[in-house]
Amino acid sequence: MDPCTYKHYHIHGHDSRQFLEQYFSDKSQMVFGEDTVIFPIKSLTKAFAAGHIRGDILLDLSIGSLVHHLYSAYEFFKDIIVLKIQDRCIMEVKRWTDKRTGAFHWGHVAKLHKEIEGKSHHLEDKEVKVRSAIQHVVKCDLEKENMTEPIVLPPADCIISAWLLDAICKDQDDYIRYLRKFSRLLKPGGHIILLGCLGVTYVTVGEDKLHGLSYDEEFARKALEGEGFIIDECKVQKRTSVSDLTDYKALIFIVAHKEEL
Repeated sequence: MDPCTYKHYHIHGHDSRQFLEQYFSDKSQMVFGEDTVIFPIKSLTKAFAAGHIRGDILLDLSIGSLVHHLYSAYEFFKDIIVLKIQDRCIMEVKRWTDKRTGAFHWGHVAKLHKEIEGKSHHLEDKEVKVRSAIQHVVKCDLEKENMTEPIVLPPADCIISAWLLDAICKDQDDYIRYLRKFSRLLKPGGHIILLGCLGVTYVTVGEDKLHGLSYDEEFARKALEGEGFIIDECKVQKRTSVSDLTDYKALIFIVAHKEEL
């Protein structure tokens, strides 16, 4: 397929449930677990355990209907506000937070957290606490000056963005432009945590191929530094999965804080 014909996540949408099933489920045929589930959870758990990233408000600006990356964060913030571009993704997240019939199963994530943290809490307790921590799921328009208009968000102590920049940016200038918009949502000294794929050009969801922005570690670092962030941690893990559903080369995990003027 010609890359020019790839669909764009924020313009054309995607099948949010199919995306979860193909890349984040616990099904035996799902080959991405090490990269999309284990690597983020281990990285986030370690980052939050250090005790430097905490506060009142955590904003989540991530692709699709993901919640697994929030299992590591909920204990360190009073409120988690999830921002979504698509109504379909909002419905999917709310179906899970409200424990509705047909919600996606994230039980394997709770189990993994228990193993990593070595805590004796019941799996059900972990999920209940994550659900209660997600106070709001809000529609956003990334092109508006106030992306949650008419709602005005309070300045955040931390933003987590998992794979969203990879999906919405047509080029590297776009990446910097959106990163700048995300930065405006942070308090001075606030943290941003980015999860992304390096070298990706497409991601298959069902019968659709979605555009992915190809970049490397050097570009991601320079983009953050150029927007006034100080990088606290940057970790790259080579791809472990074998599949032609997507062509990324590695995963990147970055923690940075906004320089106080």
